[in-house]
Amino acid sequence: MVDVLVTNGPMLIGIAAVFGFLMAWGIGANDVANAMGTSVGSNAITIKQAIIIAMIFEFAGAYLAGGEVTSTIRKGIIDASFFVDSPELLVYGMIGALLAAGLWLVAASALGWPVSTTHSIVGAIVGFAAVGVGTEAVEWGKVVGIIGSWVVTPAISGFIAFMIFQSVQKLIFNTDDPLANARRYVPFYMALAGFVMSLVTITKGLKHVGLHFSTVEAYGLAIAVAIGVGIFGKVAIGRLNMSTDINRQTEYANVEKVFAILMVVTACCMAFAHGSNDVANAIGPLAAVVSVVNSGGAIESKAALAWWILPLGAIGIVMGLAIFGKRVMQTIGKNITHLTPSRGFAAELAAASTVVIASGTGLPISTTQTLVGAVLGVGMARGIAAINIGVVRNIVISWVVTLPAGAALSILFFFTIKGVFS
Repeated sequence: MVDVLVTNGPMLIGIAAVFGFLMAWGIGANDVANAMGTSVGSNAITIKQAIIIAMIFEFAGAYLAGGEVTSTIRKGIIDASFFVDSPELLVYGMIGALLAAGLWLVAASALGWPVSTTHSIVGAIVGFAAVGVGTEAVEWGKVVGIIGSWVVTPAISGFIAFMIFQSVQKLIFNTDDPLANARRYVPFYMALAGFVMSLVTITKGLKHVGLHFSTVEAYGLAIAVAIGVGIFGKVAIGRLNMSTDINRQTEYANVEKVFAILMVVTACCMAFAHGSNDVANAIGPLAAVVSVVNSGGAIESKAALAWWILPLGAIGIVMGLAIFGKRVMQTIGKNITHLTPSRGFAAELAAASTVVIASGTGLPISTTQTLVGAVLGVGMARGIAAINIGVVRNIVISWVVTLPAGAALSILFFFTIKGVFS
């Protein structure tokens, strides 16, 4: 059967590239919009600015830190040994999975649902492997871990966001002189944000560029960045034009101005970390197809990337966000709860902290669920009435539907592609 790969190789790679681009487009429309939603929703930046920031930093993250070598089978969800005798099944399956996950993401983005791109592709891969090859080809333990993370991840990030928001209230907003206290404490929040964001970037991003740091070095670098950011923050806040009219309302507006600066910094870092991490969801299966076809059917656990794969993923992500990202941004930034820059900052910092905790402990994580959990945490800090329960219900339903939807579509496409080529 390997001769199928030889005769149809270029065609299979071409189809996989188109579907990989669709998947990257879906990631841009859905996941990147999540990463930017809090900044846009709190009016710290406009949609146009968000798209420009994302274009630069997502592209940089995906291209610089998206990986020279990528795991062909994402997160070890299926056992490659089952495909050794029939590598063409892995090729058909990965192509079907890319199309399935890509279509699901585009549909979810059209509805404004923030779903998880990781779970979409995982569902799709599990679907074709379980039905097309055999249930024992799936590492079910990993799948259970992912389902468990639906509860754990939003809970952790929600709790952290709740605590950060409460501390901002206590130290700044509920004091006699909010502005003076903002000037005093915000540089510390900035330093904390700098620490967490640089740690995400160092641990998640830079290892792909061939820069490997030990834990001690990573923390040392992150602390150095944190001190730099704190000092920069102090200077920047000192230069802000504040209204001298001292009524409470104006003071609060001035404090929010301070946090808006912070949101821009966190948005850039989130975009870079996201680009470096999630581009793999689109290019992993694509790299697997290219590697199996080019090696005449040999299945390796890691695939060296062809030069065109990373730019394809990076461009797809940026285009998806620019053309289709508005709706999901609206859901995250405006519809769950009312965000101001200080609330948005608490949510984004909590989400980034959760990503750090998860990568340290190896928890399978979805950026989307982390961020939604964090936004909910900020809403909860203001009381349950501050949360739009209807929107939250729809989001949770869309999460539950993602795995089976990806799986069902992928089974359908797998058998269609198999029929066409054999």
